[in-house]
Amino acid sequence: MSVAVRERFGGLTRAEQGAVGFVVLLAALLFLGLLTGGLAPTYFLYLVGLVGMYVLLSFGLNVQWGYTGLINFSVAAFFGLGAYGTALLTAGNSPLGVEGSRLLGIIPLTIIGLLVAIVLAVVVAVAIGIPTLRLRADYLAIASLGLAEVVRLVFLNQRDWTNGSAGLRGIPGFFDGWPVLETFPEAMPGLRVEALELSIPGVFSTEILGFTLGTPFWQALLNVAFVLVLVGIVFAVLRRAHRSPWGRVMRTIRSDEDLAEALGKDTYAFKMQAFVLGSVIMALAGVFYAHLNLFVSPGDLEPINTFYVWIAVILGGSGSNRGAMFGGFVVIAIREGTRFLGELLPGALPTAGIPFTDLVVSFPTVIETTYTTVVNNFASTRLLAVGLLIVLVMRFRPQGMLPPQRELIWPRSVAESAGPGETNPRETIEEEATATAHAADASAGVGDDGQTAGDATDAEPAGDDSTPDASGPDDGTADGSEDAPDEGGGRNE
Repeated sequence: MSVAVRERFGGLTRAEQGAVGFVVLLAALLFLGLLTGGLAPTYFLYLVGLVGMYVLLSFGLNVQWGYTGLINFSVAAFFGLGAYGTALLTAGNSPLGVEGSRLLGIIPLTIIGLLVAIVLAVVVAVAIGIPTLRLRADYLAIASLGLAEVVRLVFLNQRDWTNGSAGLRGIPGFFDGWPVLETFPEAMPGLRVEALELSIPGVFSTEILGFTLGTPFWQALLNVAFVLVLVGIVFAVLRRAHRSPWGRVMRTIRSDEDLAEALGKDTYAFKMQAFVLGSVIMALAGVFYAHLNLFVSPGDLEPINTFYVWIAVILGGSGSNRGAMFGGFVVIAIREGTRFLGELLPGALPTAGIPFTDLVVSFPTVIETTYTTVVNNFASTRLLAVGLLIVLVMRFRPQGMLPPQRELIWPRSVAESAGPGETNPRETIEEEATATAHAADASAGVGDDGQTAGDATDAEPAGDDSTPDASGPDDGTADGSEDAPDEGGGRNE
């Protein structure tokens, strides 16, 4: 097993290995937090749910920007439409709420809320897309940014519909009203994991474990299962769409819209499809958030949330579904990790005394003051960390950590390809470097010794007698006509 894993890991590019290493390292830190009691199991599942939510938001923006090149700064707007769409029907203090957990005693109300959220996102996306999708570049960005603010202000000020700034409370879990799943958290037994003490006499002593798995844990587990199902379905659909003719048209529009129009494609219709699809995925993330957090307010629609999603897409790689997943993971690591990192740092910079004197060496006052301020308010420095991350990525990895090249190749095409480098990009690089070195050596040999060409010429008749001519019509037809469609992708399309 270890050999297979090692071979699989060795077949990854350096960027992919770095991404895997980061995820494994962060997962190990979370596991350590669970063992030592610093991280409650319920909160751990809550973080996993937030990662899934940001992955869905990144998927939606990736369809619009990564596939089609649409600059959409209204991610928070469609996220809010999804959250409010389901909360207005199910929240306990909603002015438009419906009594009970089932509609007509049959259909769970959360399912109706999900459908309402999707319909609302589609209607708003079409209504906004009709006038704005004919715009390009900066104009579309400005229009979408204005849409996000308009939606937020509507939810904030329409108190008769949305309860205004007080928000909507008492939102049930998504599986409320479902057979079996509704009572699953209460039906599961409470499990107590006893604490264990680890110690080395005279060195250290600590306790690990020591937590209880009760109803909140099982409810959080259902939430995680729900978001994993959503992420899996959306990923499978986008993976198929990205490799389809529809996906190729989208990439053409992103690269050169005039070229796509010259080829007879209705670019406006395709952009509308991408805009609506991405908006629906964002609304799904909003639906999940409402039933995860059990509270929704206009503060959840702040513009900064839109730019967190942009950071996730840019970091992972525009157009890459794997990159969107990795970016969502990193954004949550930064947002939630900075809440507690300040507690792990010392409150002041260390000082050192000079032996045999009364002198003490310390940092300048400006540095000490700045350090103390940052540590005491470390959670507010997450924007600085995010900005620095974006600068570093755009400087050293503008294509993102996981660019979409591999996602555009069908696995069957890769398996049937002749070159070993088709399944491992590192092999391709090594082969090209080796071929270049051989070509340079051959050129140097010809220049230094004029007999090389003559010797090769003299050897040709013997080679012709012993081996068939590679340029003959039979061999050329067998090799060229059969292999060319696989390499170009024409037959597999």
